[in-house]
Amino acid sequence: MGSCDSVEEGVAVVLLQDVVKTYETSRGEIRALDGVSLHFESGQFVVIRGPSGSGKTTLLLTIAAMLRPTLGTVTVDGRNLHQMTTRERAHFRARTIGFIFQMFHLVPYLNVVENVVLAAGAAGTNGARTRAGELLRQLGMENRALHKPSELSAGEKQRTAIARALLNNPKVLLADEPTGNLDRGNATAVLSYLSGFHKRGGTVIVATHETEAESLAEKVVSLVDGRVV
Repeated sequence: MGSCDSVEEGVAVVLLQDVVKTYETSRGEIRALDGVSLHFESGQFVVIRGPSGSGKTTLLLTIAAMLRPTLGTVTVDGRNLHQMTTRERAHFRARTIGFIFQMFHLVPYLNVVENVVLAAGAAGTNGARTRAGELLRQLGMENRALHKPSELSAGEKQRTAIARALLNNPKVLLADEPTGNLDRGNATAVLSYLSGFHKRGGTVIVATHETEAESLAEKVVSLVDGRVV
């Protein structure tokens, strides 16, 4: 398996202080995150574990600045995410954070390489198509570059999603249940890609209810009902 190229140098610390995220429902207020304070060092491999509904995905989306916390602060690479303008935050997120979604979130009418290049949008990455091609080669996807998502297996969709997350050479890679929809062989391959990113200096934060990733982790955080336990 080829390795993706080295991570851009720089500190990538994630700091959450007293983070609360609530949702109003017909049954009243739900606290998806309930006073979460965490500190992840640059270059760590972190696993966030917990049952379904424990707040893992909400936590990752909050770190990625895709959700605004109801209370508390989120700092990534020394920047308070919600003291930026919307434009600044989008640019910072594209340059600093790669996100691997559980359900892949590939655009169905775009082919593989076009889906990967989408990540260049907010970052304005030069040579994005060339880099996308190189990442797909490293991930064993060069022969599928012109295929649509409907023509891919689940493992191929996940590798496409990984290439997209890596396109802008992020400092922090977030993965939400990255092996949840994969067979054992593809799950092992995905964890190997995450481990490779980590070994090159990247910070990896994986949310999962499975245990396979824990053998790679330097830090394991358990969430139950939105709280660190």
